[in-house]
Amino acid sequence: MESQLKDLSSKPQSPTSQPNLDDASDKDDHPLLSPTTTATTTTTDSDKSDSSTPQLSIEELEKKYAAYVRHDVYGIMGRGELPWPEKVLLGISLVTLLPLRVVLATTVVMLYYLICRVCTLFMAPNREDEQEDYAHMGGWRRTVLYWSGRVLSRIMLFAFGFYWIQETCRDPKLNGSINNEVDLNNQSEEEDERPGVIISNHVSHMDILYHMSSSFPSFVAKRSVGKLPLVGLISKCLGCVYVQRESKSSTTKGVSAVVNERIQEAHENKSAPMMMLFPEGTTTNGDYILPFKTGAFLAKAPVLPVILKYPYERFSPAWDSISGVRHVILLLCQFVNNMSVIRLPVYYPSQEEKDNPKLYAENVRRLMAREGNLIMSDIGLAEKRVYHAALNGLLCQQ
Repeated sequence: MESQLKDLSSKPQSPTSQPNLDDASDKDDHPLLSPTTTATTTTTDSDKSDSSTPQLSIEELEKKYAAYVRHDVYGIMGRGELPWPEKVLLGISLVTLLPLRVVLATTVVMLYYLICRVCTLFMAPNREDEQEDYAHMGGWRRTVLYWSGRVLSRIMLFAFGFYWIQETCRDPKLNGSINNEVDLNNQSEEEDERPGVIISNHVSHMDILYHMSSSFPSFVAKRSVGKLPLVGLISKCLGCVYVQRESKSSTTKGVSAVVNERIQEAHENKSAPMMMLFPEGTTTNGDYILPFKTGAFLAKAPVLPVILKYPYERFSPAWDSISGVRHVILLLCQFVNNMSVIRLPVYYPSQEEKDNPKLYAENVRRLMAREGNLIMSDIGLAEKRVYHAALNGLLCQQ
């Protein structure tokens, strides 16, 4: 569920490209690319100028692609030379913390799977336009799924070393409930409504677990996730909207329309599952915020912005320019991981923003950058792939 709601187009989207609802791309499944893939991952005119990127030095690359640069003790791609004290700590963690946390995390996943299995017994999933979910069920089943999912997600974070999470609300009237919002733009009280979607910056795998523990929303995921053992049923109970690239039927609405409808439904119906989108479309190192895709804003519904940060001393939990397996292992070997969360008041779009999703997205992005002390960057997933390819090439030459 790397989900990270993202562009479904096969072409990279620049900040000035046409609006695209679907922020969940499966193109970021393989973050590390070989140098030979650089040319095939940059198809726009602006990207062609990066064909010389592999010839740049590490310092030049880090300056050009600052949003993806790691600054922790593990170095470039988590493959740098470690000082001997860090090697000792890592060795101890590998034989103690790592197996313990893997067992605990596996136990939590299996336990929630069993809960999902019991709650969905004799129940037919909601099926519409090749989507399938159990999130629209009501009564005790939904209550058990919702609260057990939140509690077990928090236990999972604890197992990964996030023993406490610092949460801050920018408005004192905002108590953390998505049904008790504050009007940021001085709108009338009659517009003080439930948001249609939660939006967040994207830094780490752990973003998903935090949002599950905080509000248990629905995400966008690849169709293949729904077919995985254990995780597949859990994703259906979350109400994930599946990206179906293989579907060519002209009768299907497509993920764009499905997500749009789900956002509108969540906005109008408090019993409907919330949607959660990462409009940047990929992860950063946590210090930057990338251009937003317009998917979360096309429904013209209010949005709830949430800013995630991961303060660190040794290993950065950011999944920026490091392989997935290495990231998970080093994360589990960290004795303590830190997370801080800033919850902003619900953002109500003006009429001008409703008519212009790009303006709406950019204004929310600027608000999050200001409130979260984040640096605004104009690069995106295409540049991230070029950076990874260039780093791989330089490391291979060493």
